[in-house]
Amino acid sequence: MSADTGTETDAAAAGETTAPSSSINPDSVRAVARKDFQDAVRSWLFWGLSVFFFTLLVTITGVVSYFGEDIAQAGATTEALVVFVSEITRLVIPLIALILGWKAIAGERERGSIKILLSLPHSRKDVLLGKLIGRSAVLSISLVVGFVLAAIVVAALLGTFDVTDYVGLLAMSILYGVAYTSIAVALSSLTRSTTIAGAAMVGVFVLFYIVWNAIMQAIGLLMNFGYLSGEEYEFELDGETMTNERLPDWAYFIESIDPGYAYNNALSIVTGAAETELGVALEEAMFDGSIPFYLQDWFSFVVLLFWIVTPIAVALYRFDRVDL
Repeated sequence: MSADTGTETDAAAAGETTAPSSSINPDSVRAVARKDFQDAVRSWLFWGLSVFFFTLLVTITGVVSYFGEDIAQAGATTEALVVFVSEITRLVIPLIALILGWKAIAGERERGSIKILLSLPHSRKDVLLGKLIGRSAVLSISLVVGFVLAAIVVAALLGTFDVTDYVGLLAMSILYGVAYTSIAVALSSLTRSTTIAGAAMVGVFVLFYIVWNAIMQAIGLLMNFGYLSGEEYEFELDGETMTNERLPDWAYFIESIDPGYAYNNALSIVTGAAETELGVALEEAMFDGSIPFYLQDWFSFVVLLFWIVTPIAVALYRFDRVDL
């Protein structure tokens, strides 16, 4: 007897009409997540990622400390580290998260082991949420381990060490990684083929790192060639008032909902790697002193939370209705 049938029988006996897959059991979710995480640890995936993040931090710190004497003299070594690391993690963390989530559900369905898993007292929602938490834990804790192990080396190489900036970078990297893990697990739940799931992961990466940028560049080109109306604004430069043209508001909104863009913006809140005064002044001039909410740093947290909640919410609805 399948898990669904068994649960339906119990529910009927209790006079309930709710389908088993519509319920979420926290204990069951934890059990699935724990098993998923333990499997990763046994496969050395967790330790491999930890070593990778440790090596990444130490390598970049070494480069900053060796070539960045002017930066070190200015006392901004940790801020420089945040900037350099964030540019790399913006690319690397999505790749890792998408690979982690690739076979989360699709692999189980392709092998048929999903039916064995559901024969235990787990609903489909329990399995999906457990997989998300388990894969997120693998990425998040490996980040923590890598950062903590590297902390002493980083502090020794930089000479000065800002713990707040360092922890802020770690926290935002975790949030960013969970966002992409949610996207990956959600996509993995929509197909029983790991090949199709893998193609979907490649599609997501191409979307955010090629197509998204290409769209913004295309909008800029259309505006420059007069096919799209921009917005004029004035700013002062060396005492002279200059006039320029910027993209329409909706174009900036499209740019703001890119997870990578949100990740970089959010770092300016939790670390000292803030925008320059010139950049802030120019942005205020572009929008006549009133920067839209979607370009303000706090909105970046909303965007990242959106990419965590929305994909998994859609998957929870859809996965209940697919034929395994």
